[in-house]
Amino acid sequence: MYEREFMEGTRGTMAVDWEERIDMQRLRRERKARALERLQDAELGSLLLINDPNVRYVTGLAMTGGSGADHYTLLTENGDVVHWDTADHASNQRYNCPWLDDIRYACPGLGNVPRASGHPGARDWLTDKMAETVYTAMTEYGVADEPLGIDVAGGGLVGAFESRGVDVEAGAGTELMLDARKTKTRDEIECLRQVAAICEAGFQRLTEVTAPGKRESEIWGEAVRELWQHGAMAQGGYVTSGPNTWPKHQANTTDRMVRPNDLVYADFYNIGFMGYRSCYYRTFSVGRPTAAQRDAYERARDDLYDVLERIEPGATTDEICEGFPDEAGEHMDWYDAEEFWQMTTNHWAHGLGLQLYEVPLIWRGLSPEYPIEIEEGMTMAVETMQPADRQGVRVEEMVVVRENGVEVLSQWPVEEITRVDY
Repeated sequence: MYEREFMEGTRGTMAVDWEERIDMQRLRRERKARALERLQDAELGSLLLINDPNVRYVTGLAMTGGSGADHYTLLTENGDVVHWDTADHASNQRYNCPWLDDIRYACPGLGNVPRASGHPGARDWLTDKMAETVYTAMTEYGVADEPLGIDVAGGGLVGAFESRGVDVEAGAGTELMLDARKTKTRDEIECLRQVAAICEAGFQRLTEVTAPGKRESEIWGEAVRELWQHGAMAQGGYVTSGPNTWPKHQANTTDRMVRPNDLVYADFYNIGFMGYRSCYYRTFSVGRPTAAQRDAYERARDDLYDVLERIEPGATTDEICEGFPDEAGEHMDWYDAEEFWQMTTNHWAHGLGLQLYEVPLIWRGLSPEYPIEIEEGMTMAVETMQPADRQGVRVEEMVVVRENGVEVLSQWPVEEITRVDY
């Protein structure tokens, strides 16, 4: 495991002049440079980005979801950036985002606006107008005669570009951005370390309010309040308890009241800091844990750290996934499952960044047949689970791959199940 140097780690969310923290200008500059390098290597003249995390990666704009293609960005091989957005957003961006020189009004040619129009002709017009806005910019920046990559390539949009003589490489944009984003810069890693610290504030609040008679929804509400107070954007997650912990309850957080000897676990996933997403499980016992609960927790923790010890640069995902439980350890007979692909989300590792799921994915259901190599700078969440009588435990760590193993970004105690007394 990676050992941190003195003073290395989370330093706070505020901007200060007396120490270096997350350098937002460097964060934007280095992300754009990575995307541009891949674009130039791909022999494309420009790249149209529609997917929110890709737009944010190149522009630094806080894309938090919209009505579908009401914001999109063009990156040219010369490093020019043109961004289109809704009227209010574009007007604010022109004032607040001086690093962007060319911001224009968007025409939403994909997603909710065309769908809501209720008219095939209107949908065609919106798609064509969107292509026209981009083609005009491509002409102005001298890349209209070169191939265009797109990260979200609907058939109508591709056809609208092709009718203007544009050579569209529909799959190139997606692969290009996946490659650019798969390893993280120092500031991206610090954003993930910071969101892990914020999640720990949420776990602490959970321990303070969990007690018999408290509803899952009340506990989750208090935890989310804590997350927001620390500057996070909570776009996912849940708290579940007792029999809702095995199998995981389909409604996630419910109005079930916690009872003595319950297991409670929280999944702080899609908690964002500067757009960087968490995935962080911890399990709590309401009162003294039973022997079965302790044993289940130890199995889940040991499975987790068996996987972590296998992760290093050059290792491949087919090798690493062998650290996850086999058929018996997955309790596949209980699920009446015969193949690992049927056990999605129970035991795996997935990349973290501006999206909850990024490269790499380490999973018995996929990795043996389609392995990829682990690289230094990849960030991921590794998660495991085990049943305890009629309840279950889950545990997860957020890590970054270093030259000699992984650095664990999550710091809530993991050796033993956290006991909540009341």
